[in-house]
Amino acid sequence: MLRPGGRGPDGRLLVPEPPFFMRGVGLLLTLGVLFVAVAGGAYPVVRRLTRRLETLKRGVETFGAGELHHRVDATGRDEIAALAASFNAAATRIESLVQANQSLLANASHELRSPLARLKMALAMLDTTPAERRGALKDEIERNIRELDALVEEVLLASRLDARHQRSRDGVDERVREPVDVIALAAEEAARVDAVLELPDEADRAAALPATLSGDERLLRRALRNLLENARRYGGAGAPALQLRRVGEWLELSVSDRGPGVPASQRERIFEPFYRLPGHAEQAGGVGLGLSLVRQIAQHHGGDVRCEPRAGGGSRFVLRLPIAP
Repeated sequence: MLRPGGRGPDGRLLVPEPPFFMRGVGLLLTLGVLFVAVAGGAYPVVRRLTRRLETLKRGVETFGAGELHHRVDATGRDEIAALAASFNAAATRIESLVQANQSLLANASHELRSPLARLKMALAMLDTTPAERRGALKDEIERNIRELDALVEEVLLASRLDARHQRSRDGVDERVREPVDVIALAAEEAARVDAVLELPDEADRAAALPATLSGDERLLRRALRNLLENARRYGGAGAPALQLRRVGEWLELSVSDRGPGVPASQRERIFEPFYRLPGHAEQAGGVGLGLSLVRQIAQHHGGDVRCEPRAGGGSRFVLRLPIAP
């Protein structure tokens, strides 16, 4: 019988086998040491990530509390930095949209005061006005009501276009795309204000102008109407002129007038909401949103609008639209 501590037939030393419960102790000790080492090495990394997440959380809460200018630290190249950068970009868009809406509301409130004050005065005078003058007073009331109606309509349209622009930047395309007979549209709007319509010769028209333009007919009509109304209102003597021409892959609709012109320093400012040139009082008509809407509509279609001097005096407004959508 072989006993532990002795030697076997081949001369090898015999060692007693450890009890069953002791066999896994070494493995457990090894795993325990490995776990402590991994945890000790990972803790600083995990703690750093949780601190950055806590900072991001506080930044989001601060922004949500109304501090729209607040941004979070987006340094780094990991997923948290990417998340912080996305938050900052979204926060910038939200702040821009809120500021634009606040500015629009403030300006609209200011513009509402004048027609409302005139309405209030006219209504107060209505009962004491002699019968022969009541007709003129009623005409004044109707004019102010139309002005209020136009202001509300243009403010709502500007707000909708702003919202669409922000959503399009977020990848949501809500643009209406339909074939628009731009020549027919131009002819209708020119006839409405007795403007002179200038088209290429009929023989060259098919090659020079596209048969249709892809876009929102209602908005394009509004943009062209605003330009023509602006030329009729401020363009001085003579009928405004509307010209259509193709420049490469762009269609240009130019509205020219013979008015006093726009100073070079003002040619961008006139496209700001509610901005009026010095000397263009409210009595001249309009609410100061027409040209701003033209630019919004042009940009909504991937184009733009500019103001330039007309040869011989006056101004020329060029609405530039892409032929291909």
